[in-house]
Amino acid sequence: MLCLACNAGLRVSELVGLGLDDVTMPQLDEVRVMGKGRRARVLPLWKETAGALGAWLSIRPATPDRHLFLNAMGGGMTRRGFAKRLALHATTAERTQPSITRRKVTPHVLRHACALNILEATGDIRRVSLWLGHQSLQTTEMYLRTDPAEKLDMLSQWHSPGLGKGRFTGVKDELMAMLANV
Repeated sequence: MLCLACNAGLRVSELVGLGLDDVTMPQLDEVRVMGKGRRARVLPLWKETAGALGAWLSIRPATPDRHLFLNAMGGGMTRRGFAKRLALHATTAERTQPSITRRKVTPHVLRHACALNILEATGDIRRVSLWLGHQSLQTTEMYLRTDPAEKLDMLSQWHSPGLGKGRFTGVKDELMAMLANV
């Protein structure tokens, strides 16, 4: 679940709502997600994520419940159940990564980490927006404010087109001639 949450940048509701039919079988190379506002998207999976998902599916209990991730009772995992799992893993990670101790690790932090990785890899905020399933690009713009060094780097690569003031002389077009006489 954690690999998939980090790879795909899923909202918790999207993650716990995934069904067995939402993952391509047997390749495990993409996942179909139904997001907020019933917006569907298909996301590719890293090889590591596909491996972890394959390992889970090989030990997943046989149950009539079609949710991809199950709780201890064999039903679909809940938002609260995922948050508890994440807290357990964050506590375990603190032993080897003490810097995590001072940070609050929440399910949404995984989504933000994915967004920043995509922004760093592509430099394109539109791709981040599509990946996360945002309805508006304005929602995604917050990631541009996250890392000032990255913003400066992106701005340094942008060049002004260097256009000068134009003149419309010698135009034979009737509309331009009419406008010239106004």
